[in-house]
Amino acid sequence: MSPKLYLTRRAVPIAAILGVTVLLVMLVVANRPADAAGNEHQHGDVTAPKTAQQVAFHDQMRKLWEDHVTWTRLAIVTFADGSSGFPETAARLLQNQTDIGNAIKPFYGEAAGAQLTSLLHDHITIAVELLQAAKANDTDAFNAANARWYANANDIADFLAAANPRSWTQAEMRAGMQTHLDQTLAEAAHELGGDYAASVADYEDIHAHILAMADVLSSGIIRQFPNKLLG
Repeated sequence: MSPKLYLTRRAVPIAAILGVTVLLVMLVVANRPADAAGNEHQHGDVTAPKTAQQVAFHDQMRKLWEDHVTWTRLAIVTFADGSSGFPETAARLLQNQTDIGNAIKPFYGEAAGAQLTSLLHDHITIAVELLQAAKANDTDAFNAANARWYANANDIADFLAAANPRSWTQAEMRAGMQTHLDQTLAEAAHELGGDYAASVADYEDIHAHILAMADVLSSGIIRQFPNKLLG
């Protein structure tokens, strides 16, 4: 059963927030591969869309994944601020995961689309657990959720790699997802810690990275199904 998306509305000592911020940053460093320190993951070749349908699909994928990081940021901000708007924001974020799964159904089928939605749904609900554990200064709960979050990211990467191995290698997909999680952890750490300038800068990196990933996904589907996007 998915965890409830609720907001704990109680004061949190500044020392606890700072402690969790340090923990989050340490986890970002620990989870980053040795050869990736200080370097953003580089994606593979991307084929530019040519037909009107290909351009529309390319733009659709960008919009879906842009929504993914935008609503994630809004969820982080509303959670950190104790806003009563958090539940509605989280619900909209979860809808985005359904939308992404639906986008691949014309190519990979109903079951595959539902599976991707399920994996992405877990990606979001575990992230909410991380925020709740961080705000409660519960290190054990945070560490347990963090391990499941990165394992889920590998599951998403492996799903994509299996669907289109010629365009999306397992190594590339895993590296891309890990970068996404590392960046989101940094964003959450800075937002919870009150370093809002750094949080905004984190989102700029997140935004650029997710658009690059969206282009890899749309390009791979266009190459894999050349007869479905000809118009």
